[in-house]
Parts: sequence; structure tokens; C-alpha cells
Amino acid sequence: MATEGSDQEWRWPPGWSLDLLAVLSFLGLALWVTLRLWLDPGQGIRDNRTDQSQFEWMMAHGARVVTDFVYPFTSQQMNVPETVNLMANTSVLSVSIPMTPVTLLAGPRASFLLFLTLGMAATATSWYFLLSRVLVRSRGPAWLGAVFCAYAPAMVSHANAHPNIVSQFVVPLIIWRTLRLAEPGRWLRNGLLLALVIVWQAFLNLEILLMTAIGLGVVVAALALGRPALRRRTRPFLAGLAVAALAAFIVLAYPLYVQFFGPGAYRGLSPLIRGYSTDLASFVAYSRESLAGDERGAKGLAKNPTEENAFFGWPLLLLVGALTWWLWRDVVVRALAALAVLFAVLSLGREIQFNRRGTGVPAPWAVLENLPVLHSVVPTRWALAITPVIGLLLAYGAERARVLAGRHPSARPQIRFATVTVLAMALVPLLPTPLPAVRLDPTPAFVTSGAWRPYVAGGRSIVTLPLPDTHYADPLRWSAETRLEMPIARGYFLGPDTRPGRRRVALFTAPPRPTSDFFGQIRRTGAVPPITPQARVAAVDDLRYWRAGAVVLGPHRHADALRRGMTELTGVRPTYTGGVWLWDVRDLTD
Repeated sequence: MATEGSDQEWRWPPGWSLDLLAVLSFLGLALWVTLRLWLDPGQGIRDNRTDQSQFEWMMAHGARVVTDFVYPFTSQQMNVPETVNLMANTSVLSVSIPMTPVTLLAGPRASFLLFLTLGMAATATSWYFLLSRVLVRSRGPAWLGAVFCAYAPAMVSHANAHPNIVSQFVVPLIIWRTLRLAEPGRWLRNGLLLALVIVWQAFLNLEILLMTAIGLGVVVAALALGRPALRRRTRPFLAGLAVAALAAFIVLAYPLYVQFFGPGAYRGLSPLIRGYSTDLASFVAYSRESLAGDERGAKGLAKNPTEENAFFGWPLLLLVGALTWWLWRDVVVRALAALAVLFAVLSLGREIQFNRRGTGVPAPWAVLENLPVLHSVVPTRWALAITPVIGLLLAYGAERARVLAGRHPSARPQIRFATVTVLAMALVPLLPTPLPAVRLDPTPAFVTSGAWRPYVAGGRSIVTLPLPDTHYADPLRWSAETRLEMPIARGYFLGPDTRPGRRRVALFTAPPRPTSDFFGQIRRTGAVPPITPQARVAAVDDLRYWRAGAVVLGPHRHADALRRGMTELTGVRPTYTGGVWLWDVRDLTD
């Protein structure tokens, strides 16, 4: 019983139940998108199995940093005997390290799935609180904008095994802390807090951080020019920004040095990847993951199902145009409209594509693509940055409609009906559908039982058939299930092309070797190439280079051809054990 003079009884803040419902709805949508993966743990993401394997490997690496205190920024457990530069890859250390308990207790696949699901839900939640507390200060419009920012077609497309891209929950925090820099008298505190979230995002995805910085720069400049009353806050803003830049630089200087100059660093993406651009027709099309879309309509308008970065549909683009016109007097809206145009133009790549064909018309990216930092950006992903811009415009428009209805009570039903109708016409076709899933081959007992351990003693590695690359990455998943204790030759990662004349541009695996090419041809065709004495010598040389202790072949549609090729190439007879064909090559490589 409270005594006289005691503090008043604590009460829930007003509107807490609406906030809770909003967060639960975000979680429900995330579970809906990943439904098939939760219903059957034996399934994986159909349209991007390789990236799923890579992220499972990264989750295992984060756990290993915690449990074994390994160096976090590079690894030699993949691509033996070389080093994989994890800072130059999607190491997601800001998530994989905190999720170590999940990885250890439930395994890397469960950790990956939880990362993907909670990443989307957290992104929506973060946008919701930024919009409802700071930008529009109204829960309904904030919910609308947050749902779009987290579950727009581009975001659901990247949910195909790109958890580092759909997990944009730090972006609203960066915006919030940037806006707080203008508070007088708190420049040091606010600068340090901004630096904290910048570092957090840097270890999650640098591409998103770059886009966020550009977007914030445009909006802040527009506010400074369009709202003269804010200029008196310039000094605390600039002081806080300087603190944030200095603090972030101190923390990130060494990791970024490793990324750009350390072992395994590369110099920009290959011309092929830098050619990934946004087809002009995709802006009005529907994604294959949207309610109104399908694979047939989307195929060819994006390079693959994970890069459908536009796909807004005609109704939404018309609505965005109308909202921009209606809210044009707001300097923030004008800045957002300029950003949308800027990101759309940059996403067109070096040549404008329309309806799956080149037009021959050069685009501005052709001038920019070879600049430092920008040469590591996939151009089509600039279109991804349009998603939060549209989400903000939808929130601002819904809030203006709500205020208008409040000012005109007699017309309130009509205003509400028109608002709901227009939003439904634009957004219902974009509603997400569950990601397609496919059953994954179980990890062989040879791996799960630890039977591989004698073959890696003395710094040796396991060579898998086919060797892992951008088309086949199951060995990364196997290694992840051993907590990376099983080192593997080659892999699926971004690394430098060290061949003469290639200028160390990025490859999605190690540079080719004769034996990797040999088995790559079998993987593609199912036919064994002619085996020459030179091929046999090269195979022994490659096995020695990889420090191979054993070669293993798990389930594969061309398993017979792969087995025959390896046997004829080395003269070693395999044994079948633990669900794999095993060649003990220690005598060859000693």
C-alpha cells in the first residue's frame, strides 16, 4: 500500500496499446514473408541458396569471434590457403556477434532465419517510431510509411537471402540522431550518439550507409536553404557533426583500412556486376513477390529475383506524383522528390535499358562508376533507396489527409473514403507474398559426425566437389555447421582477381585453377572433359596448393560424372562413408 508522499503510481504511456499492435503487425508481416522457411526448417530460399549459405557461414564466424576470439576482419577457414577479407564482404559483425547465443544453441541456419525475420520487423518498428515521434507525430500515417519502408517490393525481393540489406533498422536511428545535432548545448553528446549508430550500420552494410548519407545531405541542405529560422542552429549542428565524423573515423579507420588495403582486398566490382542496372520499364512493373506480380512479368526486368529494386507499379507512381504536387510547398517534400529522381537516374547504370533491351542512350552512371568507393556499388541498388523516400511521402500525405479531415468535419467521411480508396488502389497490388522455398540437401553425416577431423590435421583442408563458387555454395553451409572448424578450399565470397592484367577487380570466388575449371565444366554439363597427362599433373598441383587432406562429394545431380572425373584424374579410388564419396589424398599432397 502506497504511503503518503510516495511517488505516484506508474502508468502506461498514452497510446501504448496502439504501438504494441503496430509492432505485432510488423512481426506478423515478417513471419508471413518467411512463412515457408519457418514451417519447414529443412527448406531454404529457393531463389538464392548460395547467399543463404554464405550468410550462415558469416553467422558462424561471428560466433567464433566471441567463443574463440578469432580475428574478426579476415578468415582463412574458407579459400584455403588464401585469406578472405570479411570487411570487403558481408560479414554483418554488428548482428552476428550479438546473435552468438542463437547460433551456438540453434545453429547457423536458425540464426540466419531469425536475423532475416527480425531484421524486417525491426526495420518497420524503427521507421514507425521515427515517424510517429519525430517526423509526422501521428500513429496511423507512421504505420503506413513504416510498412512500406520495410515491406515494399524491393525489400521483399532482397529478403531472398540478403538480410544485411533488409535490416535497415539503424537508418531511422541515424536520421533521428542527425536531426538532434541541432540541439543547443548538447553537441558533444549528440555527436557521439550519432557516431555510435554510424559505426553500427557500417558493420551491417556500408552500401546502405552511403545512400543514407547522401539522402540526409540533400535533405539537410534543403532545410538550411528553405527554412532560414533553422540557420541559428548551424553552430551546434556542425559541432556535433564534426564530433560524429571524428569519433566514427577513429573507430572505423582500421577496419576500413583492412577492407581497402588488407589481405584479400579488391579494387572495385567487375564490369559485369557494375552493369547490373535498373530497367526503365521495371519502375511501373510488379515484382514477382508482389500480389499482382509473377515471375513471367518480372523476368528480364531485373538481373535476378534478389535485385528487383524498383517495381512500384503505375498506380503508386501516379500517387507519388500527386502527393508531391499536393505537398510541394513543404521543403522536405521537395528534397525527397529530388532524391527520388537522383536515385532513379543513378540506378539506370551506364546505359538506359527499356523493356529488357538497351537503348544506346548513355546514363550519368557511366561518368561516375570508376570513381573510388562508387566502383564498389551495384548501380541498380540506387533504386532501393527510393523505397524509404516513397514511404516518407506516403506518411506525409496520409497525415495531411488526416489533418484536412479534422478541419472539415462535414466532409470527413468523403475524405477518409477517398484516402483509403486511393491508397488501396496503389498499395494492395504490392502486398508481399511468402518467399519461395526449396528443400535443402541434408548436411552429410561425414560433416556432422566430425569424421572429417583426421583429414584436416596439420593445416590441411577439405576439398569439395564441385568446388564452391557463386553457383554452388553448400560447402559453406557444411563448414558453418562445424562452427568453421572444417576449413574448405575455395568458396563463395568477393575476392581479388590476381591474374595478370585483371587489376585485382572483384571475383565472386577465388581465381580459377585448372582443376576448379575441370569440375566446373562437369557441374554445368554433366560430361567429363578429356583427361590428359597435363590435367593429372595440374590436379596434383592444385590439391597441394589447397593443402587437401580429403576430397568429398555429397549429393549432386551430376554426382556420377563428378565421381568418375575425380577418380580418373587422380587414380585414387573413393570410398562411400557418411553420405559422401571420399578420396583420401594425403599421400598425393605430402
